[in-house]
Amino acid sequence: MTLTKSLGQFVADLSPNRLPEEAARVARMGFIDTIGTMIAGRNEDSVRILTETLAPGDGSATLTFGERKAPAPEAAWINGTAAHALDYDDVALRGHPSTVLVPAILAEAEHLGSSGADMITAYVAGYETWAELFRRDTGLLHQKGWHPTGLYGAVGAAAACAKLRKLDAEKSAIAIALGASQSAGLMSNFGTMTKPFHAGKSAHAGIMAARLAEAGFTANTDALEHPQGFLHAISPTGTEDRSSESKAGKEWAILSQGLGIKKYPTCYCTHRAIDCMLDLVNNSPIKADEVEKITVNISDYFSTVLRNHQPDTGLAAKFSIEFCMASGIVAQRVGLRELTDDFVQRPDIQALMKKVEIVTTTTYDPDLPGAAPQDQVTVKLADGRTIEGEPVARATGHPSRPLTDQQLYDKFADCLDAGESPIPADVLFKRLSAIQSINARDLTARA
Repeated sequence: MTLTKSLGQFVADLSPNRLPEEAARVARMGFIDTIGTMIAGRNEDSVRILTETLAPGDGSATLTFGERKAPAPEAAWINGTAAHALDYDDVALRGHPSTVLVPAILAEAEHLGSSGADMITAYVAGYETWAELFRRDTGLLHQKGWHPTGLYGAVGAAAACAKLRKLDAEKSAIAIALGASQSAGLMSNFGTMTKPFHAGKSAHAGIMAARLAEAGFTANTDALEHPQGFLHAISPTGTEDRSSESKAGKEWAILSQGLGIKKYPTCYCTHRAIDCMLDLVNNSPIKADEVEKITVNISDYFSTVLRNHQPDTGLAAKFSIEFCMASGIVAQRVGLRELTDDFVQRPDIQALMKKVEIVTTTTYDPDLPGAAPQDQVTVKLADGRTIEGEPVARATGHPSRPLTDQQLYDKFADCLDAGESPIPADVLFKRLSAIQSINARDLTARA
């Protein structure tokens, strides 16, 4: 059986009673974190402009847990953009799976009146499909200029929505193939409104792929593995695996890979260095005017992603290791209130960013594609002293160093506060914690 057909069969066969409880727990966490970041990002300019331009009519799906509703495809597009707008959403599989899967599933499930158990199952279907593509190419997509969230996301969302709509194996495979033809996202647009647009458009693509497949639209059911298909087209090195059997449903990637929940609203490539810097300043307080040089040791891959060396906006600063180091010293934190244009443009931040030196390595951690075995920060002071931070191999929030339940709630509540949520954080958090026993329409209801 071809890969595309095999994934279609996996999606069609998946049911709530087949899911390991830990898989359901990870999926619930993905919903909680993504809905928090979605609400936090609901008032961003990217979301406002997209909503005004799409001008969606009334529909069955709620926009960013507010009063307004729209047709599900447009709601997924807008909500996905909001969820990724602050770059605060979870990470796994070289991208941001939940910021695509959750908005697509929420919108379509609200339209269909799906159960929470069906939503969790759809999430796992999408995650495992994404993971199957991820494992077939060890090449680093970012170095080719691809944004993996936009590429893998459209396919994963198509699988998730095919599951929600209960498509058979053939139509699920066609939905996946349709999702693959809608994959897109360029790294050259990082640090602008277009990066979160990639996530929203992929969520929209997933809904449309499943709907079209159900209606009889055609696509080739070898679209993933064909010599001119998805895997070969995106491969940085042309060494993709197009022939081995699918592991979806046999080995649960969601259990082995999990989700990394972000502690900071910046590109994940900055997080280990931020951990190092914040530990350093906590143990040895430093004033900005005492700093002669800051040296950051990261991989060349991370350095490629962190393209903005002297940002002057909050959006651009999310992809700047220089900003993160400066914020760590000046504010002793890197949070939502630091990722503003006013803070980034402060003279002391701008001056300190110029003192950051990046030292790269091409030695990678075999378990973290593109990452060095560890990241480290060293600060040289004007008085001649040098302070070294403890090397960090796994960022806070990584599955091996998970946030506590209280930290997860605190982040959620902070996000809802930032987005001026019409639903109290404790009410919505309680609903999401019991998502498997709640209907999608009740989930978005006003308190």
